[in-house]
Amino acid sequence: MSQKVLLNATEINIILNRLACQLIENHLDFKETVLIGIQPRGVYLAERIKKLLIEEYAIEEIRLGYLDITFYRDDFRRTEKTLEANKTKIDFVVENKKVVFIDDVLYTGRSINAALTAVQSFGRPEEVELLCLIDRRFSRHLPIQPDYKGRQVDAINEEKVKVCWKENEGEDTVYLVKS
Repeated sequence: MSQKVLLNATEINIILNRLACQLIENHLDFKETVLIGIQPRGVYLAERIKKLLIEEYAIEEIRLGYLDITFYRDDFRRTEKTLEANKTKIDFVVENKKVVFIDDVLYTGRSINAALTAVQSFGRPEEVELLCLIDRRFSRHLPIQPDYKGRQVDAINEEKVKVCWKENEGEDTVYLVKS
């Protein structure tokens, strides 16, 4: 197994700042906008975006939640592996709000499809957008595209994109892993 660095910590930081600025351009004060990190790996990106918006761009109030999609996936019962659910933590209503889903890698689109179903339990959003760090554009099974993307990667199916966050793996790096 070999791996190639796609993004280092400095490049990730630049991308995160660009994504935060794009969100500000479209949502201004975030009074009608909520951010939702897709469990498990989108949470790290969502936390980073929230921190940047507050600390670097003086956005006063950001509502951030975490959404577990485990039991909403269309492949939920199609695997031998026991799935472990994460916690959903959304302490606000999404009714008539602009929802920004945040995930680290957009691959087939099935996770986002599950998130669209799961979020309905919290109300009907006015609008839903998608922010991802990595867009694997040639791997889509569903017609889902990101509104905000950090980097587009053309990886073939045997290649995987691995996003490492300093909070979890001790480093901020994105790898292209060849099996």
